[in-house]
Amino acid sequence: MSPIQRTAVLTGATSPQGIGMETARHFAKEGWGVVILDLDHSASERVAKEISDEFGIPAFGHQIDVADESSVVAAHSAVTARVAAGELPPTGAVVNIAGITSPVDFLDTTLDLWNKVMSVNATGTYLVTKAFLPEMIDHGWGRVINMSSVSAQRGGGVFGKVPYSAAKAAILGFTKALAREVSASGVTVNAIAPGAVDTNIRVGSTDAQEAAIASGIPVGRTATTEEVASVIGFLASEGASYLTGTTIDINGGSHMR
Repeated sequence: MSPIQRTAVLTGATSPQGIGMETARHFAKEGWGVVILDLDHSASERVAKEISDEFGIPAFGHQIDVADESSVVAAHSAVTARVAAGELPPTGAVVNIAGITSPVDFLDTTLDLWNKVMSVNATGTYLVTKAFLPEMIDHGWGRVINMSSVSAQRGGGVFGKVPYSAAKAAILGFTKALAREVSASGVTVNAIAPGAVDTNIRVGSTDAQEAAIASGIPVGRTATTEEVASVIGFLASEGASYLTGTTIDINGGSHMR
């Protein structure tokens, strides 16, 4: 099945500086249909229309709160209805990008903050994957790509602290366990673990913090969103069919295993 016969579903893909929007554009360039799911409904619709107009592919935008099961179910139903109507190809990839960080020292962390960071990053990945996985299994082909972080591997040290690192580490375990369970069906499940990327997730960081981050990266700079999107695109490709349960590091050498 060619890419134009598949749709990539992306969460958290409306920020102009974000990995999600760049990844959506990458899929569109490759001829995939694209679904933009984001907390901001109007932004989701706008970005989907812009991508559709620019690349001539079917695209759809809808509101989602990835941490709320009813919201995820509603978004999935809206996408499914458009697939059934022939407005979108069947879902071929789910890319869980939506996330929030937590630049708060541990002893200043509240339970509300802990729960919020865990629910958006980890529970959101679970809910969205569970909603869209069955149809990919039914088709015998699919890609689930989850957003972790180098913070999960090295215990922070970039910008997000304990809740963020814990949530992103949970995603790594989720990825491996789900890959082991479903990959014989033709669906692969992988994660990426970016280091510092030039996005707006680090809003609030100081120039000194940014300089310190860059100084710890062997290549001497943070990643671009395009560099991350290209790896996600590869994991969704036919060429990545023998990769499952893996974590791809995208960190410029800041963490080597």
